[in-house]
Amino acid sequence: MRKLLIILGLIAAVLAMIFAVTPLSQIAYLPAVAALVFGLVAFYISKRKQAPKKTIQLIFLLTIISLVLTTYKSIFNTAEVGNLEELEIKQEASVEDSKEILEGLDLDEIDMDPEASEQDLLETEESRDWEVLEEQ
Repeated sequence: MRKLLIILGLIAAVLAMIFAVTPLSQIAYLPAVAALVFGLVAFYISKRKQAPKKTIQLIFLLTIISLVLTTYKSIFNTAEVGNLEELEIKQEASVEDSKEILEGLDLDEIDMDPEASEQDLLETEESRDWEVLEEQ
């Protein structure tokens, strides 16, 4: 039972450490708490059986380091938002350009002859697109 708790504690502590140094640092609290619980139970069993406690101390050390890193990142790490005004201006310009292109298209001139082949229709549409692009 003691070995199982030590192994689970080490796994949880290492997982907490990995999460603490990655951008997923907010998730690191869950394995850290699990590592603390496993470590405390293993420490209690080791104390009762007079067994060595070095591995359990390692579990506590890794868990404390990961908790400190996670807390530091959550306090001092701020989310930065880029310049939204530039993006809005570009989006408005893109919408206006699209409207101008659509208004410039003359859909009445396109023949919808049922006997015309698809290739003829595609060529007609391509020539209209090129004319619009050349005008700009």
